[in-house]
Amino acid sequence: MKTVFVDGYNVINSWPNLKKIKDYSYESSRQQLMDTLQNYSEFKGYKIFIVFDAHMVKGSLQKKERLGNLVVIFTKEGETADNYIEKMVNNIGRKSEVCVVTSDSLEQQVAFQRGATRMSSIEFYHEVISVEKKIQIKTEKKYLEKRNWLEERIDKETLEKLEKIRRSH
Repeated sequence: MKTVFVDGYNVINSWPNLKKIKDYSYESSRQQLMDTLQNYSEFKGYKIFIVFDAHMVKGSLQKKERLGNLVVIFTKEGETADNYIEKMVNNIGRKSEVCVVTSDSLEQQVAFQRGATRMSSIEFYHEVISVEKKIQIKTEKKYLEKRNWLEERIDKETLEKLEKIRRSH
């Protein structure tokens, strides 16, 4: 299973839809990112860690929340998202496929040196949008397959009579 580490605030500040939401509510933009990445992780079968900085929050302890294949982390006081991601990538190392999503070029370099692939926040945005379209198509296909058309269930003669009635009104 591929593991993806996402620098949460870096993504929020890069994705056009999340940037707009963030201007009036960081909480809403975080929630939107979590919802989006939960769908993405289920569709792709990836384990995703979204890491949010809380290093400036006095006395904050690390918080972890699991939603299926999605793990949301708020770092502890004094620890940045970058520090947390570096540490985790270092621990996983080259044992499994790891991708780090950030537009921070230094962070991308460090991730690459530790054996992870890297993707900018904007590249990831386009990847996620593409997957959302695939999910939508798959959902619509399932819906259409389940539809039960009247004309498929009645004989031609009855169908013609109904059509005449419809046109006369």
